[in-house]
Amino acid sequence: MKKLRTLLILLLAFALLLGGARVLYGRLSRKAPPEQLAAAQDGPQAGEDAGEAGGETRPERIPAPDFTVYDRDKNPVRLSDFAGKPVVLNFWASWCGPCQSEMPDFDKAYGELGEEIQFLMVNMTFDSESLETASSFIDEKGYAFPVFYDLDGDAAGAYGVYALPTTLFIDAEGYGVAQATGAIDRETLDTGIGMITEP
Repeated sequence: MKKLRTLLILLLAFALLLGGARVLYGRLSRKAPPEQLAAAQDGPQAGEDAGEAGGETRPERIPAPDFTVYDRDKNPVRLSDFAGKPVVLNFWASWCGPCQSEMPDFDKAYGELGEEIQFLMVNMTFDSESLETASSFIDEKGYAFPVFYDLDGDAAGAYGVYALPTTLFIDAEGYGVAQATGAIDRETLDTGIGMITEP
């Protein structure tokens, strides 16, 4: 009987430990600073090689690939439609918890900066979600940012997106400047926006 009581106490303590660890992990992971914001690849400028300019290389400007997505009414929309305006391009899905966690920050940023910056919130509709499910999610949450649907995987294919969420920052000249994989907070979003708006 004493062994059974000891075993039950140990099992209860273990269950409490696991539960506490889960809660702590959830809280800490939301507060952890995102370290995934990366600038575009560096390399030699067109027409240069590593031997020029004293052996130093300068960042190569990488044009952002064009793609076609669709609005809610299935009208085609291309990235190139927004030429001349900085773009925040975010790939998401409604079933993606990290995507959901960053959306309020994107919506607030859109409310503040939507006139100067084009937000393209691209739902990965071709994979495991329907346009109706994704649209219902946006309606339920009341988000105002522009949502587009990657019905045939053209956008995800153009950028090799395999993890959600993924956010890209494209300057007004159409060059990719930075990318983040995983949920980002408002500070990181603002840093990326600064990289595509500051001269």
